[in-house]
Amino acid sequence: MNPTMNTWHRLAATALLALGLHASAWADAVDTLREFTRDVRTGSATFTQTVTSPDGARKKTSSGSFEFSRPNRFRFAYSKPFEQLIVSDGAKVWLFDIDLNQVSVRPLDLALAGTPAALLAGGSLEKDFALAALPAKDGVDWVQATPRAKDGSVAQLRVGFRGKALAALEIVDAFGQHSMLQFSAVQQGLALPAERFQFVPPKGVDVIESR
Repeated sequence: MNPTMNTWHRLAATALLALGLHASAWADAVDTLREFTRDVRTGSATFTQTVTSPDGARKKTSSGSFEFSRPNRFRFAYSKPFEQLIVSDGAKVWLFDIDLNQVSVRPLDLALAGTPAALLAGGSLEKDFALAALPAKDGVDWVQATPRAKDGSVAQLRVGFRGKALAALEIVDAFGQHSMLQFSAVQQGLALPAERFQFVPPKGVDVIESR
């Protein structure tokens, strides 16, 4: 065989092998998300959230903690810069704005469909989202999750894993606003008491319920 042709064959084989390895890694990211939603029943983490306006000119940062218990029970507790609590008890989602002294309540199916909480704590991943693997970046494997419902407030979600651990969640809403949640102190398989996912409005707060 011509030496030059032999070299090209080796280069082609190497390139095909590399492409195969990358494709396998990307597919593994989708599998990791599937395993996370199927096998991890409870978990907790702290998070930092950065929200960027559609034009990229304005940013807001907040932080707090997140807990979940499948199916459909979760608790987002924002601590900075303002306190806010979002709790799902499996039937309703409660949003307590402490500064406004106001609670908003929505049925679970209206509040959850196609949202980040549905992706992380819901029980019907591939019914609610179309999944596609994305290239890894900075040691994080990414999966794109596009809500199947076309009329929701969220246009696109990307969830990132570092190994098997949840690392980040990127949200693009219907108006082009970006929100990035970066998780730390992630724990899985915790014994979380049921009371963590129950909410009773404090006395004296305004309660607004949507049906």
